[in-house]
Amino acid sequence: MIYLDYSATTPVSYDVLETYNTVTKDFIGNSNSLHSLGVKSKTLYNSAKKQISDIFNVLESEITFTSGATESNNLALIGTCFGNARKGNHIIVSKLEHPSIYKICDYLKTQGFEISYVNNDQDGLIDFEDLKKLMRPTTILVSICAVNSEVGIRQPLKMIRQIIKKENENTIFHSDMTQAIGKVAVNFHDVDMSSFSGHKIYGPKGIGVFYKSSRINIAPVLYGSSKDNSLHPGTIALPLVVSLSKAIRLALMDLDKKENFVRRLNDKICNELKDIEGIKINKTKISIPHILNITLEGIRPETFIHALEEYDIYIGTNTACSNKELSTSVMAIYNDKKRALSTIRISISHLTTTDEINKFLNSFKLVYYKLHNLVSG
Repeated sequence: MIYLDYSATTPVSYDVLETYNTVTKDFIGNSNSLHSLGVKSKTLYNSAKKQISDIFNVLESEITFTSGATESNNLALIGTCFGNARKGNHIIVSKLEHPSIYKICDYLKTQGFEISYVNNDQDGLIDFEDLKKLMRPTTILVSICAVNSEVGIRQPLKMIRQIIKKENENTIFHSDMTQAIGKVAVNFHDVDMSSFSGHKIYGPKGIGVFYKSSRINIAPVLYGSSKDNSLHPGTIALPLVVSLSKAIRLALMDLDKKENFVRRLNDKICNELKDIEGIKINKTKISIPHILNITLEGIRPETFIHALEEYDIYIGTNTACSNKELSTSVMAIYNDKKRALSTIRISISHLTTTDEINKFLNSFKLVYYKLHNLVSG
């Protein structure tokens, strides 16, 4: 099997899975219980949480564990809007966000909030002048992803934050960092809030992080009893939390070395495919190498994906959470509906081998020429 859909989800690391199994077997106590088994679990939980907060250089109280980035995004956007409605009702998001952000915005519109969509330039970079123009005294939130999930556009969060705070120091800045963590360096201090999922960094599904600076206040979205965090009440999923801590530590090891290796694989694919008729590489100078978007003119993406399955090769289309054929991100960058209608996404990992890429390219060409001849003949 050749797996090239790492941006949709990653296989669980063996070491992470071993940690999950150990904690599940050996730490059975509810961490809220007063007896020794509960205390043992709470001690391990505190240790895992401290490890994560130390890695990102934030306070332990600023970390909330969620079921994943979608829940974290809900906490960030809905929590901010409901908790700061007296200050304004205006939100700004980019045109390169994950579908979960847009779904939340659709809901917030029904609650009286106004959404503005900031433009980007031809490379996908946020248009700073447009952002300045959109900022208002009533702008309570700006949400811009660190790395786009379809084309891999990486945004300069620190610079964006400076612009936001200069225009309105009370505006809260959130970033969905799901596609950035474990791929490129990030700094939580460039934002007020951030979100990410464990299953994108070789951790288990069902666990994610919501970071919120202690300087800001938001309203809870969930309600219940909790001794740990009022933003996410309920029993702590200890095996998931400890596994996530392990996954983060492993994902951030040798980050530059991993990125350089992935870049070489990305370049190899691009060099092999860029001159083939009917193929367009949707990549800009600020795309990270782990995500490679390609347009196959006249070929339905799902047809191509299923054809590659015959060779035991697995790639994606747009994002795994989108059921739309049109790539909104490709549309936002190239303003070409035809180009955006037939895109596939190849996502590469440091685990990917050169041999796998060679086999993928051979199979890709066989499938492409067969389908291309059918649609053009």
